[in-house]
Amino acid sequence: MKIQVVTFFTLIILGACNSQTESGITQQPTLADYQVGEKWVWKYKGVTTEGEVRSDGTDTREIVSFDGDLGITIGKDTIPVTEIVKPEESETPKYDWPLKVGKKWKYENNWTSQDGTTGNQSQDAEILSYREETVEAGTFMAYTIKYTGKISNSRGYSANEEEVWLYAPALKTFVKLAQIQGDFTYVEELIEYSKPE
Repeated sequence: MKIQVVTFFTLIILGACNSQTESGITQQPTLADYQVGEKWVWKYKGVTTEGEVRSDGTDTREIVSFDGDLGITIGKDTIPVTEIVKPEESETPKYDWPLKVGKKWKYENNWTSQDGTTGNQSQDAEILSYREETVEAGTFMAYTIKYTGKISNSRGYSANEEEVWLYAPALKTFVKLAQIQGDFTYVEELIEYSKPE
């Protein structure tokens, strides 16, 4: 289960931005919003209704100098930040920019996990609020975005799922994810954020 989630996060890890306008609208981040030395650390845990722990650990991302440009470390890989901030060209995007409370859209995603399993997600998304949210890393202004729908994969798995993401524009990413997928519950929470002064 962690493999599916990690693959998914690789694509969207820095999906919120740091330009909150006076009108309550947040635009997608740009390359200029990032700096070498920024670092995010999340803890995650996934448990079945029977109590079986399927994933438990930490995940770290850091902005580094990469071939003369900015890169972000993801596991053992480093990806150019230009790939992260590139506008998503989709009729059913993960984030329907700009973000604002009350916005609704359809999200669809076809994916392949590291073990070769293919799958599909189809969800209805809605931004419920923008307010202070407290996680282990601190208190941040964040959007609450709820995704509700179904997931299936090539191994015959199919389940209803509900995800609630808390996105902090100032951090350019999510600070908490709570996911219920069939008999599996997954929570990921930011425990550390730092940047050079």
